[in-house]
Amino acid sequence: MRFVLPPSTLAAILASALASSHAAAAPSSTPGTTPTPITLDQAMADPDWIGTPVESAWWGWDSRQVYYKQKRVGSPLRDTYLIAGGAAKKVDDQQLANLDSADVVYNRDHTRAIMLRNGDLFERDLASGALTQIVRGTAAAADPHYAADGKHVQFRIGQDWFSWSRSERLVTPVAVLRTARDPDAKPEAAAGDQSRRDLQLRLFSTLARIKDDRDTSRAWRDEQRSADPTRAPKPVYLGEKVVIASSALSPDGRYLLVVTSAKDADKRRVGKMPRYVTESGYEESDDERARVSDAGPVPHQLKLLEVATGKVTDLSFDALPGIATDPLAELRAARKLDPLKGNRPLRFERSAESIRWSDDGKRVAVMAQSVDNKDRWIASVDLTQAVLQPLHRLTDLAWVNNRGNDFGWQPDNHTLWFQSEESGYAHLYLKDAQTPQAAPRAITSGKWEASDVTWSADGKTAWFLCNPKLPGTYEVCASNSSTGAVKELTALGGVESFTVSPDGRKLLVRYSSAYMPAQIATVPATGGAATALTDTRSAAYKARNWVMPQIVAVPSTHGADPVWAKLYRPATLEPGKKYPVVMFVHGAGYLQNVTQRYPVYFREQMFHNLLVQQGYIVLDMDYRASLGYGRNWRTAIYRQMGHPELDDYIDGLNWLVAKQQGDANNVGIYGGSYGGFMTFMALLRAPDQFKAGAALRPVTDWTTYNHEYTSNILNTPELDPEAYKISSPIEYADKLKGHLLIAHGMVDDNVFYQDSVRMAQRLIELKKDHWELASYPLERHGYVHPESWYDQYRRIDQLFERTLKGKE
Repeated sequence: MRFVLPPSTLAAILASALASSHAAAAPSSTPGTTPTPITLDQAMADPDWIGTPVESAWWGWDSRQVYYKQKRVGSPLRDTYLIAGGAAKKVDDQQLANLDSADVVYNRDHTRAIMLRNGDLFERDLASGALTQIVRGTAAAADPHYAADGKHVQFRIGQDWFSWSRSERLVTPVAVLRTARDPDAKPEAAAGDQSRRDLQLRLFSTLARIKDDRDTSRAWRDEQRSADPTRAPKPVYLGEKVVIASSALSPDGRYLLVVTSAKDADKRRVGKMPRYVTESGYEESDDERARVSDAGPVPHQLKLLEVATGKVTDLSFDALPGIATDPLAELRAARKLDPLKGNRPLRFERSAESIRWSDDGKRVAVMAQSVDNKDRWIASVDLTQAVLQPLHRLTDLAWVNNRGNDFGWQPDNHTLWFQSEESGYAHLYLKDAQTPQAAPRAITSGKWEASDVTWSADGKTAWFLCNPKLPGTYEVCASNSSTGAVKELTALGGVESFTVSPDGRKLLVRYSSAYMPAQIATVPATGGAATALTDTRSAAYKARNWVMPQIVAVPSTHGADPVWAKLYRPATLEPGKKYPVVMFVHGAGYLQNVTQRYPVYFREQMFHNLLVQQGYIVLDMDYRASLGYGRNWRTAIYRQMGHPELDDYIDGLNWLVAKQQGDANNVGIYGGSYGGFMTFMALLRAPDQFKAGAALRPVTDWTTYNHEYTSNILNTPELDPEAYKISSPIEYADKLKGHLLIAHGMVDDNVFYQDSVRMAQRLIELKKDHWELASYPLERHGYVHPESWYDQYRRIDQLFERTLKGKE
């Protein structure tokens, strides 16, 4: 069934939870209803009972059909569904061969599209719908794009690049890369070896004749290869001391940019993670990830290959502004460490997406980041001189945001668009590469963020996710590239993603709300009414009434902006009653949970319903470090993790006591991952304010976490040990006074189980009481088994009932 609602009506339905910090008496459930009681068993059950959400969605080639993926109830398998003007129908096996894909690249005229499906490559004629398979194989094709002439398609298999001719229906190798020594090259001569070689050839005519024959044969083979257009090109040998990280072929087929790193350069130690409950009945183990350290990730190099000649040039990074300046020099000096010499190492973190060719192949831009992550550069490459030309530098004394780093070329082939946080918020900019000294021009601005950008074929319109109304209200916006005028196109409140139809006239939008998992709707590309296409919720789930979270702004006493939070409470507070308080801390640090979307923490949200049912009030905060609030909010935790966030939670607690009848003497806190870390920081650094806490899969010592995340915020343990000391809960273990539950999956390959074990040993040695460790032998970082979810939350519920309400 399809139904159309005006944007204002649909927004009202999806945003009914929205309330201000002053709306203390606002209803906490759907008006006129009483929340349906929830049991812990139901809340922690396999979520299939809710109805499986739309996981991904994409357009059919004719802009009239929509496909989406949905998990089967009671099965790990995913089915594809088709909507073509009526009810959704499951795509059967006979339809798979003609299926469209979400992974699509259009030609400049938008008359044809290439797509990847199961690693195979196809081209679709958008006028007739005819589908042509370009390649079928056991090795997956990748990075497809149209050649500059529009008549060929270029793609990569492994590290080799190919071109497909539409007229000849022929796949031809373009560049064949080998990380090995060229067998025809002269051996590298050590000191004195060349003169000895010359002596041998002068003294022994047979040796000289063998060499001459070898050289003649090699030259003849090269001549034959060059003269025969049916032959594959000669491999390009990059040497045996490098590995290829990524590469990108120019649309005109003349150049290849290759990102490499030194072979076997990563010397970081990798530990073992034991598994005790196994099919074999024996203990088994897996390799762990590396830990944060000065060794860090291996730096990258950039090579320019001339395809016709095979000439390879190493590109220097000297032209990048600030590349030789160490932003951590003072810390290094304070630690009496040797100063850095030469350029800072850098990486192309976005892999193949770190290189963007213009459609005509005349220009290329690359995005590089310093390994210390204080700088991000965008530079073009002068292809004739083989040198970098800087276009933009984003620098941050804390760390450059790794999210929202997309960039690319406009159809004019000389204007670059990119995302940057330089204003304090992530926005879109345009830069003319023909005038590299000119400042970029912003086409979005304000105290909100633009993300997930898609451009129209003519480059005049940018579509993107935006949150200008409230930090947690996400819509699709559009900006005019000439005027910078921004318009909200949807009024759904909880947009999660979108795709533009092939004809550019409609948007396919994935959206959700507090108690509605992701669904899809279509909206005109210029804005207007949303046509809802799906509602995959089960009848049993839809029949329930829930405690609707109030979105509130908690005033900060630390000079920060208000702290946005979700408040779960009874519809009416009993006069004079003090309510025990539970505070929830979301994970990941850089994540946004206070939105109008269906939460990642949907089980926890149902648990919060149970807590309200049991007489608690619950506050879930987007503390400083959370996503969606700009650069200053994100970097407030630099070199002091757990400190600004705790200040925000204490502000939240005081607000609950002052405005929501919270009981300051009975406060609990819980969360997983970063939330587990923050639970420790609350119990250990503010032991007189937090009476009980449940730290789930927690980081207890940041020196044991990964490099990519941790070094951004705390630098490295060798360089900045004090930052690690003040940020790690294990350093405050002696301050434990309250009641503590630690829960951890034993095969967690993100935050190692070792973190909880080490904390347990510390508490044992300190002779601390009122704590326990619950271990889950078959769970990784994200639990998947309902039995584990139930056991963990049963313990949390019992902890709060026992300590905050005095029940045994």
